[in-house]
Amino acid sequence: MYKLLVFSFLFISNIIFSQKDASMDDVSRYKKEVKQTVLEFFKGFHSGDTVKIKKTMDDNIIMQTIAETKDGGKKAVQTDVSKFLKAIKGRPSGQRWDERLLLFEITADSAIANVWTPYEFYFNDKFSHCGVNVFQLYNDGKSWKILTMTDTRNREGCK
Repeated sequence: MYKLLVFSFLFISNIIFSQKDASMDDVSRYKKEVKQTVLEFFKGFHSGDTVKIKKTMDDNIIMQTIAETKDGGKKAVQTDVSKFLKAIKGRPSGQRWDERLLLFEITADSAIANVWTPYEFYFNDKFSHCGVNVFQLYNDGKSWKILTMTDTRNREGCK
């Protein structure tokens, strides 16, 4: 009886722990996929390829910037996505926009993910501003899509 009890305990423990390992493997895979989606967005952003950018975005994406108000407060300002894409596509060929992502903090499961990416932005190789991007993505069953993108922009307190 004792041997049966020990065997049962070990068998059940093995099942439980192997499921946790598989789950951790899945989370690791989701995080890699999510990071790749964000990197693809920025590849399109840097190269002016709006087709590449659109592939990473949900059709109903919400883009916002947290801006400072005249009285020193903060408010969320919605970005018109079509104007954003038009600006990227219409950027003069000699103009270089370089948003350097400094870190990726990603939380994810099979359906939804959050990404926190501090960045520095350079305009024609000259430092312009820094801030943080926050992305929320979902998995549509085929790929990860950006649902929301919110950023901050600071000229002071960088580095």
